[in-house]
Amino acid sequence: MSETIDVDVVRVFTDETGDFGNELGVIESTGSSLGREQEIANTLGFSETVFVDGIDDELFTARIRIFTPLKELPFAGHPSVGTAWLIARQGIQLWALREKAGEVMVDFEGDITWITARSEWGPDFHWIPLDSPGEVDALDPADFTEGQHFAYAWIDEGAGWLRARMFAPEMGIAEDQATGAAAASITSYLKRHLTILQGEGSVLFTNLVSHDLVRVGGHTVYDRRVRLELQ
Repeated sequence: MSETIDVDVVRVFTDETGDFGNELGVIESTGSSLGREQEIANTLGFSETVFVDGIDDELFTARIRIFTPLKELPFAGHPSVGTAWLIARQGIQLWALREKAGEVMVDFEGDITWITARSEWGPDFHWIPLDSPGEVDALDPADFTEGQHFAYAWIDEGAGWLRARMFAPEMGIAEDQATGAAAASITSYLKRHLTILQGEGSVLFTNLVSHDLVRVGGHTVYDRRVRLELQ
């Protein structure tokens, strides 16, 4: 007997007009999804899928789990930003997300949703500094067959503008369109606030709070609802 679950799809780290961004599937955990999270994430094929396990209205927190097509992550940036935005859009006050890595603080400034997390919570990335944005654009995802790689070049070093792309075959992601965890890590690594143009046109903002505490923010838009049939 088959069952159907609803998946809200948002795009995280869009540009100011709501274009581009990284798709994220968000699912309210139910008896149908429990224990099948990895299977569901693999079927959906988004770079990450979030399962909201519960919302505490008194503590203004939500418990979430994050899955790539191949593995569960203790923390990830674009799922945190997108889920926080979606919960707030439903009129629920939210101060923090409880993830496997720890508590991720949430705040909102106008149309931008911000999270604050430790850069060490993200995966280990192989940094690939290049001389120009054109060299970043010329990279072929097929050349990356293992690990997690973040390639970047300055668009305007004085202004803190980076051009970047991220390839993570280890997670089952040929190329990620916007990677909040990598944005936090590169901010800590470079020791400065950044604006990152990633993938086809995603935009991420970062603030360095301390040597390993980073605030990551961006625009999110609602895209669509998907109904997934489970066998």
